[in-house]
Amino acid sequence: MLFTLFLLGLLYVALVGALLAAGTGLVLMVLIIAALSFAQFFFSDKLALAAMGAKEVSPEEAPGLHAMVERLCIQADLPKPRIAVADIDIPNAFATGRSQKSATVCATTGIMRTLSPSELEGVMAHELAHVKHRDVLIMTVASFFASVAAMILQFGFFFGGDDDENPSILVVLLVSFVVYILSFFLMLALSRYREFAADRGAAIVTGRPSALASALVNISGAMQRVPTQDLRQAERLNAFFIVPTSVRGAVQTLFSTHPPMEARIARLQQLEAQLQGTAA
Repeated sequence: MLFTLFLLGLLYVALVGALLAAGTGLVLMVLIIAALSFAQFFFSDKLALAAMGAKEVSPEEAPGLHAMVERLCIQADLPKPRIAVADIDIPNAFATGRSQKSATVCATTGIMRTLSPSELEGVMAHELAHVKHRDVLIMTVASFFASVAAMILQFGFFFGGDDDENPSILVVLLVSFVVYILSFFLMLALSRYREFAADRGAAIVTGRPSALASALVNISGAMQRVPTQDLRQAERLNAFFIVPTSVRGAVQTLFSTHPPMEARIARLQQLEAQLQGTAA
C-alpha cells in the first residue's frame, strides 16, 4: 500500500506537469485536484469497507459488539459510529470515515474469535480513539497538501521563463521530487504517531493498558497462522489496521505506517504502571 501511495504521489506530480506542459490553465488544474481530493475524501471509507467485504451489522445481528462499542462511546464522549463486520480469518480491526458522525468501525470475525472480551474492548477503544482524533481526516489533508506543495512548485517554475537555456525545468523536477520524498516520510512519521496516540487513548478509556498490549501480542501471533495469500490480499489496507498484516517485516522497517510492536507494548506497560501508581 505504501509503495502504491508513493507511486500515486509521483503520478499526481507527473499529471500536473503534463497538464502544464500541454498548456492547461491553472483553473482546470485546480478543478482536477479538487475532484481527486473530493473523491478520496467522500468515498475512501466505502472503498475500504468494500475491499474487506465488510457489511454493516445491526444490534440484533451483533448485540455483544454493539453493546461494547456503545459503552466505550459513552466513556469517550463520542457519537456511536456505524459498526461493520468482515467475515475473514485475518484478526484485525479498523476505523474509517471523514468525521465522527460519519465514522464506521469494523472488526473481522477472525479477531472476535481470537481475543478475549477485555482484549477486544481494548482494540475497539483504539479504533474509536482514531475516530475521536479525526485521524482519517488528518491523514487525508496531510497527503493532499503534500501533493499540492509539489504541484505549486512545478507551476511556478514552469512559468518562470521561456528561455531554452534556463535550467528551471530541471530545478523544479528536483525540488518536486525532494519535497515529495520528505513529505512521504513525514506522513509515515505522522501515521506512526497516530497509532501511539490511539493506543494511549484506548488505554485511558478502558483503564486497562495491559488488555490492549495482550491483544496486540495475540493478534500478531494469530497473524502468523493466516495463509500468506490472504495476508497479501489485505495488505492494501495496512495503514487502517490496528496491526499491519505484514508483521514479519513491516514493524522493523523505516517504511512502516505503524510503530514497532515492541515500542507500542513498552509504552502501554509504562502507562499501566502509571495508572496503578495513581490508583495506589
